[in-house]
Amino acid sequence: MQTASPGNFRWRIVALLFIATTINYIDRQVLSFTMTDELFRKEMLGLGPGDPLTPAAIDRFKIQYGDVDAAFKFAYAIGFLVVGWLIDKIGTKRGFSLGILIWSIAGVLTSFVGSMRGLVSTRAMLGLGESANFPSAVKTVSEWFPRRERSFATGLFNAGTNVGIVITALLVPYLITHYGWRSSYFVTGLLGFALFAFWWLNYSKPERSPRVSKAELAYIRSDLDTEPAQKVSWGKLLGLKQTWAFAVGKFMADPIWWFYMTWLPDFFNSNAALDHKLDLKSFGIPFLIIYIVSDAGSVFFGWFATQLMNFGWSANRARKTTMLICALCVVPIFTAAQTSSITIAIGLISLATAAHQGWSAIMYTFASDLFPRSAVASVTGIGGMFGAIGGIVLAFLAGRIITSFGYLPMFVIASCSYLIALAIIHLILPKLEPVRAEEIEEVLV
Repeated sequence: MQTASPGNFRWRIVALLFIATTINYIDRQVLSFTMTDELFRKEMLGLGPGDPLTPAAIDRFKIQYGDVDAAFKFAYAIGFLVVGWLIDKIGTKRGFSLGILIWSIAGVLTSFVGSMRGLVSTRAMLGLGESANFPSAVKTVSEWFPRRERSFATGLFNAGTNVGIVITALLVPYLITHYGWRSSYFVTGLLGFALFAFWWLNYSKPERSPRVSKAELAYIRSDLDTEPAQKVSWGKLLGLKQTWAFAVGKFMADPIWWFYMTWLPDFFNSNAALDHKLDLKSFGIPFLIIYIVSDAGSVFFGWFATQLMNFGWSANRARKTTMLICALCVVPIFTAAQTSSITIAIGLISLATAAHQGWSAIMYTFASDLFPRSAVASVTGIGGMFGAIGGIVLAFLAGRIITSFGYLPMFVIASCSYLIALAIIHLILPKLEPVRAEEIEEVLV
């Protein structure tokens, strides 16, 4: 039974992570909306304002757009090679600050590009900086929360991904239609600099914060003695089955989420099966619906797993049951590419994105549940790298698949990925047991 919680300053830290994740996704998501702007497409293809944008040119743009997206994810993966280790070494405050600064500079620089080559460079820089967000956030949760509250706290900050997309869907089309596509990158890039200052001035570890009471600090540290304190390198972490269970969950699911973020505006703008198309002037409400539902999924499924544990379920049973429900909710999405009703398509995609966010919230708790605090950022970095590798492959293929076969194959891949991932995770790790000190010692030999 859960004990009463003395003090609540730790939930303000979650709010800070929520804001950071929201801005992270605003900067990440701008491209998927600007890519539907005709002038942007022409400039990236080297066409003049009066040149026709032929179907062949549009197909060429989509293929190159997929390559740009792959470049972002490649840099994102490279970032994970070092960012988790860096955050564990220099601390969450300084490590996350560096990431925020890099991605904000990249966002502003994108407003000055004039070709696909320039876009590849700035998006790669953006990916490098943005790789710091989730290792930092997950490590922060592990520092500020006892294990029983982490899935709910993770679900809350992870909800910022959806809010970021909603804000982008409302703000960016307005900026593009009134001030041109370059303004969208410049304005959203500036948000990151504000975040950098806010994070630097407000974040500290709980034991260093004057606003944390002794009672709350004791509550936060209530399960500290159950977690091994050894620091473990990447190479040694890769020898643990817990690491591979986490990596598989990220490898199979992250690319699907990135597919939604990258291609949904084009799906609603160009899918021939739909009886009604969306454009820059009409994206707002449908995307508001999709990602509000996604937000609810992130919070609900994180809360649901926590409640099951409060009812006496083991972490293994609670986490995996929640993940199974999420995986089943994604299965119907393949019909979104076949229906002619935009309303049904929005409903199916909303359900799938909500389920993904629930899955994601549970996956992030794997890192904080299964590993010592000193290794959480490194493990999250490993998982993020594998997720990015999967994203690179899918991003490189997406434009080619869509131009040749339409959206159905992509949605079929999405509908199957989570169930396959859960089956593999269960085979690797039948029980979600934390790494024991003796296991780390065995790996260290």
